[in-house]
Amino acid sequence: MKGQLWIIALGIIALFILGTVAIYFGLYNTLVGLDVTATNKWADVQAQYQRRADLIPAVVNATKGYMLFEKTVLEDVTNARSRWQVATTQDEQIAAGNTLDSAISRLLFVYENYPQLKSDAVVRDLMVQLEGTENRIAVARMDYNNAVRKFNTAIRAFPSNIVAGMTGFTEKKEFFQAANASQTAPSVNISIV
Repeated sequence: MKGQLWIIALGIIALFILGTVAIYFGLYNTLVGLDVTATNKWADVQAQYQRRADLIPAVVNATKGYMLFEKTVLEDVTNARSRWQVATTQDEQIAAGNTLDSAISRLLFVYENYPQLKSDAVVRDLMVQLEGTENRIAVARMDYNNAVRKFNTAIRAFPSNIVAGMTGFTEKKEFFQAANASQTAPSVNISIV
């Protein structure tokens, strides 16, 4: 009888240990998946930024003839694109992306105010592509922030926070945040001097 109690006790302890190990690895795999998802979502944002950066030279070249007097808008877009291409860290890319957002919005505003520019098929098609890319960027940023929220929640919530601390998943990911100036619409001077 005494031997049977020891076997039952050892069985219960073994089940407890196996259950704990299974929970640990399950939580660890969840954290890995959330980390990879957030990294992948940031790569999606970068891909859309690159698409936009690739479209900009075509838009600038197609609109140059119409917009000689809006030279600063084109220069701002080109300079902002260059800053994004040399950005190496995520923070630099976010800052450059915000600058590019502002320059693109001024370009789109100018485009809307020039009927002869809107009637050019090449420019119109490029602007449609650029506007579509802007929408893709917004969606990609939202998806990235959702992935970051899930990851940051997982590394702080119990019991996954214990596994996160034991396995090095302690650093929160940064959310994509709009620049402070993005709340104010850009002003564009479309007068011909």
